[in-house]
Amino acid sequence: MINRINHVAIVVEDLDAALRFWRDALGLPLSKTEANPGENVDIAFLPLGESEIELLEPTDPDSGIGKYLAKKGQGMHHLCVEVDDIDAVIARLTGHGVEMINETPRVRDEGTRYAFVHPKSAGGVLVELYELPE
Repeated sequence: MINRINHVAIVVEDLDAALRFWRDALGLPLSKTEANPGENVDIAFLPLGESEIELLEPTDPDSGIGKYLAKKGQGMHHLCVEVDDIDAVIARLTGHGVEMINETPRVRDEGTRYAFVHPKSAGGVLVELYELPE
């Protein structure tokens, strides 16, 4: 079951410049920033209701996010939906012919399991599935 939108991720060239819009001008609170060396990004988290805006600045031009920025420029990168059972959701999706980028979920340090649906199967939108740890 899909519970809610967990976050919307936006690729930016410069995190500080992006925060001048999202935090300073728009008025969203900044809950934290973090470096994610495994994904080669610096991230700013801005809560919005029960969800978040995540600003992603690549730290390596040869990383996946770095290549995305070079090819498509700044803008929305993916929509993340929270699910109860990621394995069941992946099985359901693949049973409907949906192409996954990750058929086996990855696990973040804090225990969140995640996988991406290929944009070809989702109308051009990269969709991330999130199963939060209990």
